[in-house]
Amino acid sequence: MNETNDKILLINGPNLNMLGFRDPEQYGTFSLQDVVDLVKQTAEPFCFSVTAYQSNHEGDLIDQIHDAMRTHAGILINAGALTHTSYALRDAIELTRLPVIEIHISDIHQREPFRRLSVIEDVCLDQISGQGINSYKLAAEKLCRHLRGHQNET
Repeated sequence: MNETNDKILLINGPNLNMLGFRDPEQYGTFSLQDVVDLVKQTAEPFCFSVTAYQSNHEGDLIDQIHDAMRTHAGILINAGALTHTSYALRDAIELTRLPVIEIHISDIHQREPFRRLSVIEDVCLDQISGQGINSYKLAAEKLCRHLRGHQNET
């Protein structure tokens, strides 16, 4: 595989830089660095490197998604609240034609009504929700297996 195909982009959206401080009952006590470390450890046996990016700004996230078209094989994304509102983010994901897995720490389907809708779900390969920090591990494993052509492995 060439260098581009050995990279996964991990995107975390608004307020995820505050993991460990923000509503620990919903989001746990782990930090964003814990998330990044877990995803890197999970991707390593599949021979993928991980580029991690977090921003509280929608346009910056979209720019990262656009850039990934040339630099990464796939994307893991926790778009935070933008999951429920950003059609611009949805369009950016769709136009990349990269495999993308949507991640949520809490179970968005059991949360407030406005959080139950994901406008990006239908342009993503899958959605992993409600598993705490393990949502990231499960998503990373699924994306790595998909990219390596082993999606049927457990």
